Amino acid sequence: MLGVRGAGLARSLRVMTQAWLQDSGALALARAAGTPRARHWQPSAGQGPRRRRLSLSAAAVVNSAPRPLQPYLRLMRLDKPIGTWLLYLPCTWSIGLAAEPGCFPDWYMLSLFGTGAVLMRGAGCTINDMWDRDYDKKVVRTANRPIAAGDISIFQSFVFLGGQLTLALGVLLCLNDYSIALGAASLLLVIIYPLMKRITYWPQLALGLTFNWGALLGWSAIKGSCDPSVCLPLYFSGIMWTLIYDTIYAHQDKRDDALIGLKSTALRFRENTKRWLSGFGVAMLGALSLVGVNSAQTVPYYTALAAVGAHLAHQIYTLDIHRPEDCWDKFTSNRTLGLIVLLGIVLGNLWKEKKTDEAKESMDSRIEN
Repeated sequence: MLGVRGAGLARSLRVMTQAWLQDSGALALARAAGTPRARHWQPSAGQGPRRRRLSLSAAAVVNSAPRPLQPYLRLMRLDKPIGTWLLYLPCTWSIGLAAEPGCFPDWYMLSLFGTGAVLMRGAGCTINDMWDRDYDKKVVRTANRPIAAGDISIFQSFVFLGGQLTLALGVLLCLNDYSIALGAASLLLVIIYPLMKRITYWPQLALGLTFNWGALLGWSAIKGSCDPSVCLPLYFSGIMWTLIYDTIYAHQDKRDDALIGLKSTALRFRENTKRWLSGFGVAMLGALSLVGVNSAQTVPYYTALAAVGAHLAHQIYTLDIHRPEDCWDKFTSNRTLGLIVLLGIVLGNLWKEKKTDEAKESMDSRIEN
């Protein structure tokens, strides 16, 4: 029976790869290992008339999967791919920066890290739901999570978690030895993050340390080791970014968190949230600028950083922390922000070849003269 379910899950994962590229609707980030909880006001793929149009949204694909598989797919949050995007994008930044001048990022590494992001986000959500099952039962909007609702037992969750981690290990073993050790070191963060919201008002910081590990791993997977002058400021910028978007998300949950005794930066910052987010935004842009200087980036990269700055300014200035739907919109817009950074890195790297060619032509003309 488990073999049949595993085969079905593998097929569903392949279909979901296309769904994540198109889905910008029902997205959520569950609180653990970087995945906050969905809101009850969000559009749901199962609502509406019985007659359904063909859809490739992530939620629709999960709902069309065999019924025995659906609880496992929801446990992985495959129906809400925003978390996978936010985990994956820092990996792509690092892989893009490590590419040779004039070259696109390594497509094999991008696909490998994409697969890893799906599996590790799913594993993180599974761990979170196992830790939080008693809390989830007390909150209406999380009571239908597979473990809290009783659709999946704790034993089944352990078995499923083991399967996800085994597959993730298979992905990790495709990398060099340095990267294997570095990747394995992140597992501790994945396990302990869900506990942070019980003991500190800064669980978003722990999430940032966890979710941006790919900023270190992507570079080492290409180059064989980390370059601190590039990787550390890139990692720091990702942490600042996570503090921004997950604080915004946490404002949706602040009432429930206060009632059940959980902590967050939203409860810590309260009405001073915009000041804190502005500080994080400045720090993020400063770190990304340092990354550009240390990696010899070019005009397109800094143009993208200007666009990122404008995006952050609009996001923070127009944020209404008392309207959950506005917080949700601002939160999900960070996928676009991450893609802007990636585009700047790729175009900036391609521009390097152009600058090199122009320099060679100038040198040749001087020699001829």
